[in-house]
Amino acid sequence: MTNRIHPTAIIGDGVELGDDNVIGPYSVVVGPCRIGNGNWIGPHVTIGTPAEDRNGPHPVAWEGELDGHGVNIGDNNRIREYVTVHQGTHRETTIGDGNYLLVRSHVGHDVVLHDAITLACTVQLGGHTVVWSHANVGMSTVVHQSCEIGPGAMVGMGSAVRKTADPFTISVGNPARVTGINVVGLSRRGCDEETITALEPFLKGKGELPSSGLPEEIASLLKAWADRAPAH
Repeated sequence: MTNRIHPTAIIGDGVELGDDNVIGPYSVVVGPCRIGNGNWIGPHVTIGTPAEDRNGPHPVAWEGELDGHGVNIGDNNRIREYVTVHQGTHRETTIGDGNYLLVRSHVGHDVVLHDAITLACTVQLGGHTVVWSHANVGMSTVVHQSCEIGPGAMVGMGSAVRKTADPFTISVGNPARVTGINVVGLSRRGCDEETITALEPFLKGKGELPSSGLPEEIASLLKAWADRAPAH
Protein backbone atom coordinates (compact mmCIF):
# COMPACT_ATOMS: atom_id res chain seq x y z
CA MET A 1 0.00 0.00 0.00
CA THR A 2 1.07 3.56 -0.60
CA ASN A 3 2.06 5.97 2.14
CA ARG A 4 -0.55 8.44 3.41
CA ILE A 5 1.19 11.72 4.19
CA HIS A 6 -0.81 14.78 5.24
CA PRO A 7 -0.12 17.79 3.00
CA THR A 8 1.03 19.88 5.98
CA ALA A 9 3.73 17.37 6.95
CA ILE A 10 7.36 18.11 6.03
CA ILE A 11 9.44 15.22 4.68
CA GLY A 12 13.01 16.39 4.18
CA ASP A 13 15.79 15.26 1.90
CA GLY A 14 17.51 12.06 2.90
CA VAL A 15 14.32 10.42 4.23
CA GLU A 16 13.68 6.88 2.96
CA LEU A 17 10.12 5.62 3.44
CA GLY A 18 8.86 2.06 3.07
CA ASP A 19 5.20 1.29 2.37
CA ASP A 20 1.87 1.71 4.14
CA ASN A 21 3.02 4.46 6.52
CA VAL A 22 0.78 7.21 7.87
CA ILE A 23 2.32 10.60 8.66
CA GLY A 24 -0.05 13.07 10.28
CA PRO A 25 -0.61 16.83 10.09
CA TYR A 26 2.29 19.16 10.87
CA SER A 27 4.77 16.37 11.49
CA VAL A 28 8.40 16.94 10.50
CA VAL A 29 10.67 14.09 9.39
CA VAL A 30 14.17 15.06 8.29
CA GLY A 31 17.15 13.09 7.12
CA PRO A 32 19.20 11.14 7.25
CA CYS A 33 16.31 8.87 8.23
CA ARG A 34 15.01 5.44 7.25
CA ILE A 35 11.44 4.39 8.08
CA GLY A 36 10.16 0.89 7.33
CA ASN A 37 6.62 -0.29 6.69
CA GLY A 38 3.26 0.06 8.39
CA ASN A 39 4.13 2.81 10.85
CA TRP A 40 1.53 5.24 12.21
CA ILE A 41 3.10 8.62 12.92
CA GLY A 42 0.62 11.08 14.39
CA PRO A 43 0.24 14.87 14.24
CA HIS A 44 3.03 17.19 15.35
CA VAL A 45 5.68 14.45 15.58
CA THR A 46 9.32 15.48 15.02
CA ILE A 47 11.84 12.89 13.83
CA GLY A 48 15.49 13.39 12.90
CA THR A 49 16.29 16.83 14.29
CA PRO A 50 19.80 17.33 15.72
CA ALA A 51 21.04 15.75 18.90
CA GLU A 52 20.82 17.97 21.98
CA ASP A 53 24.56 18.57 22.03
CA ARG A 54 25.60 22.17 22.75
CA ASN A 55 28.75 21.83 20.63
CA GLY A 56 27.29 19.58 17.95
CA PRO A 57 26.08 20.53 14.48
CA HIS A 58 22.59 21.96 14.03
CA PRO A 59 21.95 21.60 10.29
CA VAL A 60 18.82 23.01 8.66
CA ALA A 61 17.78 19.56 7.49
CA TRP A 62 14.41 20.70 6.11
CA GLU A 63 16.41 22.74 3.59
CA GLY A 64 18.60 19.80 2.64
CA GLU A 65 21.51 20.26 5.07
CA LEU A 66 22.31 16.75 6.26
CA ASP A 67 24.82 16.13 9.04
CA GLY A 68 24.81 13.38 11.66
CA HIS A 69 24.10 9.69 12.00
CA GLY A 70 20.35 10.00 11.60
CA VAL A 71 17.43 7.82 12.65
CA ASN A 72 16.42 4.28 11.72
CA ILE A 73 12.82 3.18 12.42
CA GLY A 74 11.54 -0.34 11.70
CA ASP A 75 8.04 -1.62 11.04
CA ASN A 76 4.58 -1.37 12.64
CA ASN A 77 5.37 1.26 15.24
CA ARG A 78 2.76 3.63 16.65
CA ILE A 79 4.23 7.06 17.31
CA ARG A 80 1.69 9.38 18.88
CA GLU A 81 1.23 13.14 18.95
CA TYR A 82 4.16 15.42 19.80
CA VAL A 83 6.71 12.59 20.11
CA THR A 84 10.29 13.75 19.45
CA VAL A 85 13.10 11.54 18.14
CA HIS A 86 16.58 13.06 17.82
CA GLN A 87 19.25 11.79 15.45
CA GLY A 88 22.42 10.13 16.67
CA THR A 89 25.88 11.53 17.20
CA HIS A 90 28.00 8.40 16.71
CA ARG A 91 25.35 5.83 15.71
CA GLU A 92 21.82 5.92 14.39
CA THR A 93 19.07 6.54 16.89
CA THR A 94 17.14 3.31 16.40
CA ILE A 95 13.54 2.26 16.97
CA GLY A 96 12.82 -1.39 16.18
CA ASP A 97 9.47 -3.02 15.40
CA GLY A 98 6.07 -2.97 17.04
CA ASN A 99 6.76 -0.24 19.58
CA TYR A 100 4.15 2.14 21.00
CA LEU A 101 5.37 5.64 21.85
CA LEU A 102 2.65 7.61 23.60
CA VAL A 103 1.99 11.34 23.56
CA ARG A 104 4.99 13.66 24.13
CA SER A 105 7.48 10.88 24.81
CA HIS A 106 11.05 11.73 23.85
CA VAL A 107 13.74 9.50 22.33
CA GLY A 108 17.10 11.21 22.75
CA HIS A 109 20.19 11.00 20.58
CA ASP A 110 21.85 7.60 20.07
CA VAL A 111 19.03 5.81 21.88
CA VAL A 112 18.27 2.22 20.87
CA LEU A 113 14.76 0.83 21.32
CA HIS A 114 14.41 -2.86 20.55
CA ASP A 115 10.93 -4.34 19.82
CA ALA A 116 7.44 -4.33 21.37
CA ILE A 117 8.27 -1.59 23.90
CA THR A 118 5.74 0.79 25.43
CA LEU A 119 6.78 4.32 26.37
CA ALA A 120 3.86 5.92 28.20
CA CYS A 121 2.95 9.61 27.95
CA THR A 122 5.83 12.08 28.49
CA VAL A 123 8.53 9.45 29.10
CA GLN A 124 11.93 11.11 28.58
CA LEU A 125 14.87 8.96 27.46
CA GLY A 126 18.28 10.58 27.83
CA GLY A 127 20.89 10.11 25.13
CA HIS A 128 22.55 6.72 24.60
CA THR A 129 19.81 4.88 26.54
CA VAL A 130 19.10 1.28 25.48
CA VAL A 131 15.65 -0.22 26.04
CA TRP A 132 15.22 -3.93 25.43
CA SER A 133 12.21 -5.75 23.99
CA HIS A 134 8.89 -5.92 25.88
CA ALA A 135 9.89 -3.25 28.40
CA ASN A 136 7.12 -0.96 29.67
CA VAL A 137 8.11 2.49 30.89
CA GLY A 138 5.46 4.32 32.90
CA MET A 139 4.01 7.77 32.47
CA SER A 140 6.35 10.74 33.05
CA THR A 141 9.34 8.55 33.85
CA VAL A 142 12.77 10.11 33.27
CA VAL A 143 15.69 7.89 32.24
CA HIS A 144 19.24 9.18 32.75
CA GLN A 145 21.53 9.13 29.73
CA SER A 146 23.40 5.89 29.03
CA CYS A 147 21.09 3.81 31.21
CA GLU A 148 19.79 0.41 30.16
CA ILE A 149 16.32 -1.04 30.67
CA GLY A 150 16.29 -4.80 30.37
CA PRO A 151 13.89 -7.03 28.46
CA GLY A 152 10.44 -7.19 30.00
CA ALA A 153 11.28 -4.64 32.70
CA MET A 154 8.45 -2.50 34.00
CA VAL A 155 9.12 0.98 35.36
CA GLY A 156 6.34 2.64 37.36
CA MET A 157 5.04 6.09 36.48
CA GLY A 158 6.90 9.15 37.65
CA SER A 159 10.13 7.26 38.27
CA ALA A 160 13.70 8.48 37.81
CA VAL A 161 15.88 5.73 36.37
CA ARG A 162 19.54 6.40 37.18
CA LYS A 163 21.03 2.95 36.68
CA THR A 164 20.32 -0.35 34.92
CA ALA A 165 16.81 -1.77 35.28
CA ASP A 166 17.26 -5.54 35.15
CA PRO A 167 15.14 -7.90 33.01
CA PHE A 168 11.57 -8.60 34.05
CA THR A 169 11.86 -6.55 37.22
CA ILE A 170 9.44 -3.91 38.47
CA SER A 171 11.03 -0.61 39.48
CA VAL A 172 9.47 2.53 40.92
CA GLY A 173 10.48 5.74 42.67
CA ASN A 174 13.15 8.43 42.60
CA PRO A 175 15.69 6.99 42.31
CA ALA A 176 13.93 3.94 40.85
CA ARG A 177 14.35 0.82 42.98
CA VAL A 178 13.38 -2.78 42.26
CA THR A 179 10.20 -3.77 44.09
CA GLY A 180 9.53 -7.18 42.54
CA ILE A 181 9.49 -9.45 39.52
CA ASN A 182 7.29 -8.75 36.49
CA VAL A 183 5.33 -11.99 36.82
CA VAL A 184 2.58 -10.77 34.49
CA GLY A 185 5.10 -9.99 31.77
CA LEU A 186 6.74 -13.40 32.11
CA SER A 187 3.36 -15.13 32.03
CA ARG A 188 2.44 -13.30 28.85
CA ARG A 189 5.67 -14.54 27.29
CA GLY A 190 4.76 -18.17 28.05
CA CYS A 191 6.34 -18.81 31.48
CA ASP A 192 4.35 -20.88 33.97
CA GLU A 193 4.66 -20.55 37.75
CA GLU A 194 7.34 -23.25 38.03
CA THR A 195 9.45 -21.63 35.33
CA ILE A 196 9.17 -18.21 36.95
CA THR A 197 10.28 -19.65 40.30
CA ALA A 198 13.32 -21.25 38.66
CA LEU A 199 14.16 -18.01 36.87
CA GLU A 200 13.78 -15.70 39.86
CA PRO A 201 17.37 -16.08 41.25
CA PHE A 202 18.81 -15.04 37.88
CA LEU A 203 16.51 -12.01 37.68
CA LYS A 204 17.58 -10.98 41.18
CA GLY A 205 21.26 -11.31 40.29
CA LYS A 206 21.78 -14.26 42.61
CA GLY A 207 21.96 -17.19 40.21
CA GLU A 208 22.66 -18.45 36.72
CA LEU A 209 20.27 -18.46 33.80
CA PRO A 210 18.44 -21.84 33.78
CA SER A 211 19.78 -24.05 31.02
CA SER A 212 16.39 -25.51 30.10
CA GLY A 213 12.66 -25.05 30.52
CA LEU A 214 12.41 -21.46 29.31
CA PRO A 215 10.31 -20.44 26.28
CA GLU A 216 12.61 -19.93 23.32
CA GLU A 217 12.01 -16.17 23.08
CA ILE A 218 12.71 -15.61 26.79
CA ALA A 219 15.81 -17.80 26.73
CA SER A 220 17.16 -15.92 23.71
CA LEU A 221 16.50 -12.48 25.22
CA LEU A 222 18.02 -13.31 28.59
CA LYS A 223 21.07 -14.97 27.09
CA ALA A 224 21.65 -11.89 24.94
CA TRP A 225 21.27 -9.73 28.04
CA ALA A 226 23.75 -11.83 30.03
CA ASP A 227 26.27 -11.70 27.17
CA ARG A 228 25.89 -8.02 26.39
CA ALA A 229 28.45 -5.27 26.69
CA PRO A 230 27.36 -2.48 29.06
CA ALA A 231 25.54 0.45 27.48
CA HIS A 232 27.59 3.56 26.83
